[in-house]
Amino acid sequence: MLSERQKLILSAIVDDYIRSAEPVGSRTISKRGDVGYSPATIRNEMSDLEELGFLEQPHTSAGRIPSHKGYRYYVDHLVKLGSLSGGELDVLKLFFAERLQEMEHMIQHVATVLSGLTNYTSIVLGPELMTTTLKHLQIVPLNETSAVAIIVTNTGHVENKVISIPDGMPVGEIEKIVNLMNARLSGVPLVHFKSRLHNEVSSELGKYVSKYEELIRMIEGTLQSDEEDRIFVSGSTNMLTQPEFKDVDKVKGILDLFDEAHTLVRLFSAAPKGIQVKIGTENSVEAINSCSLITASYSIDGQLLGTIGILGPTRMEYGKVISLLDHLSKDMAVMLARWYK
Repeated sequence: MLSERQKLILSAIVDDYIRSAEPVGSRTISKRGDVGYSPATIRNEMSDLEELGFLEQPHTSAGRIPSHKGYRYYVDHLVKLGSLSGGELDVLKLFFAERLQEMEHMIQHVATVLSGLTNYTSIVLGPELMTTTLKHLQIVPLNETSAVAIIVTNTGHVENKVISIPDGMPVGEIEKIVNLMNARLSGVPLVHFKSRLHNEVSSELGKYVSKYEELIRMIEGTLQSDEEDRIFVSGSTNMLTQPEFKDVDKVKGILDLFDEAHTLVRLFSAAPKGIQVKIGTENSVEAINSCSLITASYSIDGQLLGTIGILGPTRMEYGKVISLLDHLSKDMAVMLARWYK
C-alpha cells in the first residue's frame, strides 16, 4: 500500500510526464501548487517509488518516468476523470445522433422507395432478433459516475446508452467485465444474451470483479429490443389518396393499425416464405379486409430474415408490385449478406 504522500507524488509525476514527455524531477513537482512538499522530501519518496517498481530512471538525470506498474496503479486508483466541455458534449451528441444504423437505414430506405414507386403503403419487417448477434461491447467512461455503453451487432446496428457506474468501481474493473463479455458472448444471439450472461459469465466475473451486478443489469437494459425496432412503415397516408378510402371511418382502422407494432409483427411473421398475395378477407386482420397485402420474404442461405410488403386497395397493380417486391427482396438478401457473413 502506498502512503497518501506517495500517491500524490506518483499522480503528479504521471500527469507531468503525460503533458511533457520528459523525465520529471523533484524540483518540478515541488513547484506544483497541489503538492506542498520540499524537493528533498519529494526526492526521497521518488526513490522509494522507484524501489517499489512504480517509477523508472531512464538515464543518470534526476528525473523519473512512470513504469508500466506505475501507470496501472495510476489508472486503477489515482486517475481523475475530467469533465467534458459543452463543445465536446455537443460533438458526442452530434456523432451519436448522426451515426447511421446501417441495416435500419437501408431497410427504411427500401420502405420509402417502395411507397414512392407504388403510391401505396409499404411495410418492412426487419431481421428476427434470433439472427442478430453481439459483435462487440464497449464502455466509455464520461466521468466518475457515468459512461456510454456501446453495443455493436453483426447487422451493423450500433446501440448506445448512458449508464451509471456503480459507486467505487475502478476503471480497471469495468475493463475486466467488458473483456470477459466480449470473449464469452461475441456471436451469441441477443435473444439468448441474458441467459448466457447469467449462466456462463456472472459466476466467473464474481471471481475477479466486485460490485459487478449493477453494471451487468444496466448493460442488459441497453440490449433490450422493442418490436417497434423491427417495423418500418412508409407512405401510411397514401391510403387517403385512393378513392376507395374517402370514407374516414373505413380508413381510420387501417391508419390505427400502423401504430400497432405487435399486430404488424404478428401479421408479417406469419407470412410464408416467398411472395404471397392476400386479397380482401383473406387477410387475418379485420382492419385490412378491404385491402390487398402482397409480401415477399428475404433470406440468406435458407435463413428467413424478414418480410417486405405493400398494402393497398384490392385494385392495386399486382404485376408491378409483385415484380418490385421480388426484385427488392433479392437485392436486400445480397446487401444484408455482408453483415451476416
